[in-house]
Amino acid sequence: MKILKFKNKQKFKYNKKIIIKDLILLLSVGIHLFEKQKKQRVKLNIEITTDPNLKPDIKSIVNYESIINDIKKLTKKTHFELLESLSESIFDEIFKSKKIKKIKLKIEKLDIIKETTSVGIEVVKTKI
Repeated sequence: MKILKFKNKQKFKYNKKIIIKDLILLLSVGIHLFEKQKKQRVKLNIEITTDPNLKPDIKSIVNYESIINDIKKLTKKTHFELLESLSESIFDEIFKSKKIKKIKLKIEKLDIIKETTSVGIEVVKTKI
């Protein structure tokens, strides 16, 4: 995080986040045979904390559209046995950018258990 100093001696501490909310994709994920045979709806919510020193211009920001396209490409033809392995693949892809400091990723299967609206995982990963 960066501390800003202004003429009136106030200090501010802040960070920047990119938010991708309720991205729903058809993915091949799961350990059961029926999950391997048919893609299912999976919802992703992603919070990406970036370097606060990035200048607010198109060449230096983290583009959420690019992140979504990278996730689509990553998941298009691959079957993931577990949501945990899917999350690690997504982390690996997003963390390729040196601008990314932390990712909070929530992945939910929407149609797998009738008695629930969703089941899933939430993982937070930070560069050290």
